[in-house]
Amino acid sequence: MLRRSKHERSGLGTMLSMRALAFAHIAFRQAHDDMLTLVLLNKNIYTMRQKLNLITLGVDDFEKSVAFYETGLGWKKSDKSMPGLALFNLGGLALCLHPRDQLADDATLTYQSTTFSGMTMSHNTRSEQEVDEVMKQVAGLGATIVKPAQKVYWGGYSGYFKDLDGHLFEVAYNPFWELDENGDFKL
Repeated sequence: MLRRSKHERSGLGTMLSMRALAFAHIAFRQAHDDMLTLVLLNKNIYTMRQKLNLITLGVDDFEKSVAFYETGLGWKKSDKSMPGLALFNLGGLALCLHPRDQLADDATLTYQSTTFSGMTMSHNTRSEQEVDEVMKQVAGLGATIVKPAQKVYWGGYSGYFKDLDGHLFEVAYNPFWELDENGDFKL
């Protein structure tokens, strides 16, 4: 015959066991949820990858804008381009030009002009002299120089221009950021 403890005989043991089981279940469930959260975060199942593939600029005069980048800057247009869509490979990222009104329609928004949208695109160089050369080149192509190249508060040298459609670009030399042989950041 099995001997039952004093707590088991009084029913207290059953209550304690059930209570312990409930706590164990809660602890297991919390650990499971925490582990599931970690798995989901580590696998990026529910998060956006840290990568951009395409920057699309809405343009007013498609042919003129394509000529600015292709003929003026010497950028090579991708053979994947098509009428109304010009693609320029930027080394893992592509710049796309598309008629502004069609882009606004696709986004279901109305285009509104602004002086500063809160966004810039930057072209980083290996020297201050290269910044000056690029700024001179784009000015000759009809870009608007917003800020001539100069020493800046963060310790570098940069200038800003707007392309033919008003998109803001920075041309910068940053002595604190190294570029590799392809001109990509070593971050």
